Amino acid sequence: MLFPTTIAGSLPKPAWLAEPQKLWAPWRLEGEALAQAKRDATILALKLQEDAGIDIVSDGEMSRQHFVHGFLENLDGIDFARKVRMGIRNNRYEADCPSVTGPLKRRGSVHAAEARLARAHTARGLKFTLPGPMTIIDTIANEHYPDRVAMAMRFAELLNEEARELDALGIEIIQFDEPAFNVYADAVKAWGIAALERAAQGLKCRTAVHICYGYGIKANIDWKNSLGSEWRQYEAVFPALAKSRIDQVSLECANSRVPLELLRLLGDKQVALGAIDVATDQVETPQEVAATLRRALAYVPIERLEASTNCGMAPLDRAVALGKLQALAAGAALIRKERA
Repeated sequence: MLFPTTIAGSLPKPAWLAEPQKLWAPWRLEGEALAQAKRDATILALKLQEDAGIDIVSDGEMSRQHFVHGFLENLDGIDFARKVRMGIRNNRYEADCPSVTGPLKRRGSVHAAEARLARAHTARGLKFTLPGPMTIIDTIANEHYPDRVAMAMRFAELLNEEARELDALGIEIIQFDEPAFNVYADAVKAWGIAALERAAQGLKCRTAVHICYGYGIKANIDWKNSLGSEWRQYEAVFPALAKSRIDQVSLECANSRVPLELLRLLGDKQVALGAIDVATDQVETPQEVAATLRRALAYVPIERLEASTNCGMAPLDRAVALGKLQALAAGAALIRKERA
């Protein structure tokens, strides 16, 4: 399909599943009732995306409280009771993080049940998101491995085990979320891309990396306001990503100060362009979405471009998120009509 629409990953959870409009939202249920509610919410998320006109859908991360910790919760070697107060994203904000206290190992498949459920309930293209190695180690304390790079490489191996299982279940796109790539440019070039490629090693499906400026929370918004008239973080890592084995780069462009000419630095990579701002409750018009996409088409041919959201929408009001999905689909349709 020419110029498909997709989402970066998460959607708001129904109020009967978790407290609304919160990151780390507490679950409303427990035990088997919670497990069933997660399944119901996943099916609903798929249906809402399809109704809105989204072409490549996701499970909306309905079964995960957080995009990183949803993966960590099924690993041995992590002590969730041993919390360390850490600066996240180069001390943009602080969080109480669990500790790696022993050898890391999966207890079994982490997300296969979610992927299998999603695959059974949609005929559309299906994306599944996993946290990237660099972003994981930026969100967890190390009390076992010789250094954080060694820990990241071990996480990359475990992510690859998981990704291969998801690939075998019929997932078309596996996306690794690496917002940390926008913060630690030197580390990205030194070892971050190598860790990312290790996580994606041997996959037959398309692979993507999502690099954004973060959820629409105050700490991220304040950081963006400090970045000046041009946000050029992508300039430092795009040339290295252009040489990588990753198929697609997902990035933030809506209502941002990212110079779109930086897209040229991605070479012939596919691009999932963020054309929906997740840091505001204002729903874009289709014309505004189309305008963002149109500007990108000056640098990326339509055959390599997808229309997406800037980041996950988990903290948004559900009605706002649905309106934004509809605007995304309608804006992409305007561009298709122009190019017909």
